[in-house]
Amino acid sequence: MKMISFFRRLWGVQGVSWRVLAAGLALTAVLLLLPTGYEGAQIYQGAEKVKATVLETDNSAIRSAGLIQSGEQVCALRIEQGRFAGQTAQGVNLLTGSLEQDKIFYEGDTALLVVSHSGGAITSVTMIDHYRIAWELLLAGGFALLLILFAGPGGLRALLSFVITVLSIWKLLVPAALCGQDPILIGLGMTALLTAVIIVFVYGFDRRSLTAILGSLLGVAACCALGAAFTSLLHIHGAVMADSESLLYAGYQNLNLTRIYMASIFIGASGAMMDLAVDITSGICEVVRKRPDLRPVEAVGCGIRIGQAAMGTMTTTLLLAYSGGYLAQMMGFMAQGTPLVNILNYKYVASELLHTLAGSFGLVTVAPFTALVGGLLLTHK
Repeated sequence: MKMISFFRRLWGVQGVSWRVLAAGLALTAVLLLLPTGYEGAQIYQGAEKVKATVLETDNSAIRSAGLIQSGEQVCALRIEQGRFAGQTAQGVNLLTGSLEQDKIFYEGDTALLVVSHSGGAITSVTMIDHYRIAWELLLAGGFALLLILFAGPGGLRALLSFVITVLSIWKLLVPAALCGQDPILIGLGMTALLTAVIIVFVYGFDRRSLTAILGSLLGVAACCALGAAFTSLLHIHGAVMADSESLLYAGYQNLNLTRIYMASIFIGASGAMMDLAVDITSGICEVVRKRPDLRPVEAVGCGIRIGQAAMGTMTTTLLLAYSGGYLAQMMGFMAQGTPLVNILNYKYVASELLHTLAGSFGLVTVAPFTALVGGLLLTHK
């Protein structure tokens, strides 16, 4: 007990925070253990996924035409993991002429392999890509350490929120959508769950949490309705999403790509809405703390004014977040002298504009919704 009291004083964490943290850890454990139903694909049965060191490369079969390379690269490999660790093997790196997908290995590189075997002997070696997990783990570990050092218990809760969000998308949203469940309903349910969990991590279980959750979810609902309506009005098909058509060719013809696209609109903007709802709620709480006699209508006015100051940067944040991934595409339009009227009528451009504008619309509605709920809930004892 003395040790627990010491850490509570050290981190400044009250009892409710420990309960919230314990609940978050329990939810994380459940999500980690929850199967997706898509583990162990048949193509990877009887095979090991291991890393290997490239000992030597043979590029004689590679054909180059400017920037494009095709053919195959033969690599001598030393397997570093699994039952065949320490053995040498030969792998073939196929080049298809795609700069996006092709990779070239050099001596000393670390590669990810799929080693097929039968009867204790290697039958084939497939070179998947460069092995990047070690550097990715280093980057993630540095982020986690810096977050906890600078933000203390708040950083720990933020890190837990991050992990729960990733696991929820991978373990709940993606498998449910693949099974043919309605992506919009699944997306709304997952967004509501994550919004509640993350905001409770910030405030604990009190009326501030309820205010921020309701304000955020009302904005998500507005964004969902607008996105669904304008997806139809703009004649946008869900196939505009990257790699979406490959799902259909992989045997999932029953998927409604357009409804998946609709769900992606409000899911992508939900984080910014949550952020704005928390900002407004905190502002109203501080004003009410200084002025306990504040009337509900005055608290609503305070919340709206706080939202007005924050919305300008929030909408710009959404715009930059969405447009950053399409910089090369915009450069291509300018390099070819494509008229603006053509650009705005391209389906994939219209889909990104809808993402940005529908998300921004939902963000604008969060401010009055949160201010109204906060004025009603936070000014009464």
